[in-house]
Amino acid sequence: MKILVVGSGAREHALAWKLSHSPLVSRVLCLPGNAGTTSFAENLAGRADDLARIVAAAREHEVGLVVVGPEDPLVAGVVDLLREAGIPAFGPDKAAAQLEGSKAFSKELMREAGVPTASFEVFTDADDAENYLRAQNRALVVKADGLAAGKGVVVAKDADEAIEAVRSMMRERAFGEAGAKVVIEELLKGQEVSYHVVCDGERYLALAPAQDHKRIGDGDQGPNTGGMGAYSPPPVVTPEVEQKIRMRVVEPTLATMRKRGTPFRGVLFVGLMIDDGEPHVLEYNVRFGDPETEVLVARLGGDLLPLLLGAARGDLRDVEVRWAAPCALCVVVASEGYPGAYEKGRPILGLDHAGQEAIVFHAGTTHSNGRVVTSGGRVLAVTATGQTVDEAAARAYAVTSQLHFQGAQYRNDIGHNARSK
Repeated sequence: MKILVVGSGAREHALAWKLSHSPLVSRVLCLPGNAGTTSFAENLAGRADDLARIVAAAREHEVGLVVVGPEDPLVAGVVDLLREAGIPAFGPDKAAAQLEGSKAFSKELMREAGVPTASFEVFTDADDAENYLRAQNRALVVKADGLAAGKGVVVAKDADEAIEAVRSMMRERAFGEAGAKVVIEELLKGQEVSYHVVCDGERYLALAPAQDHKRIGDGDQGPNTGGMGAYSPPPVVTPEVEQKIRMRVVEPTLATMRKRGTPFRGVLFVGLMIDDGEPHVLEYNVRFGDPETEVLVARLGGDLLPLLLGAARGDLRDVEVRWAAPCALCVVVASEGYPGAYEKGRPILGLDHAGQEAIVFHAGTTHSNGRVVTSGGRVLAVTATGQTVDEAAARAYAVTSQLHFQGAQYRNDIGHNARSK
């Protein structure tokens, strides 16, 4: 079977890499892919948000499954178009993808489903939002309603900072139309974790929990990013906590989606805050997390294809998930200036000498004049496994230290909640 993976980041590199090891897969194509995917797959020209191009490529190459990595084409309805063309696709349809496409939609669904989450208010008028913030006069979270590449969330320490976030989103339109509506919610405390379940519309299979590191700097300091690293499993998700996540969050969410006539197929990624053993939902995502995917595929035993294909076909009854590695950890190497402005085209050194201790997934790379150069804010995702998080961290950082490009930056404390040193 031929597989088409849509996207160009480390998430897509990791998915394509794992799928390339399937005995059922004859060929992997990536649209557009990156410099790393060329080592085992064929990159196709095009953009991940060009829905017509995706459908045309799937038809032209007669692929048996399209795996959609990023949220933008999912929210735009690419899975609907692929299914209309008779092409199996992994991911939710446009109606179900609103779980990520609209923060207001997702919060209202949580309320209907009885899912534990922060109290919230939705605003479409900037004056109303700012007046509400002045009246509250406390730390709150301001979220752009629509897609904002993982950057449309401001954790404000006081009313002034929250009002500035509203001005940026609603008045200055820093995130375009995504900021036409905002959700303002209570600030939750605890440890943030990522929980993925693969769904077929009726059933689901849970994947291992993971913990992402959003802040740019060590000690969780500085602005939020798309993710500077991740590890799995986080100690805060005990068996008891995981049972609460399934019973109180996953199952009511999926049941409510079915009740509404929009059953969920694909992967539901729930961002949670765990405080004193109690889970509260921060947000839903309708695709695999990045960099969580890198640690999940590194830990996963066996074949990934039956899981994705079963979800796409609406039947996971005969699929099992097995974990081969006890732990995994990923370190993201980013461009100088990220998450703000950054330069592209900087040559990357050390890729040929990284050794066997880790897998180097490419996040923002391309080829130029025979060299691999930077092309994004997040550039590489160095991922290693181990018997413990300490062991996985030692391996990942040993390889990370061998990779170089001008202005490269990375955190030194990924996995700090689970490491002994």
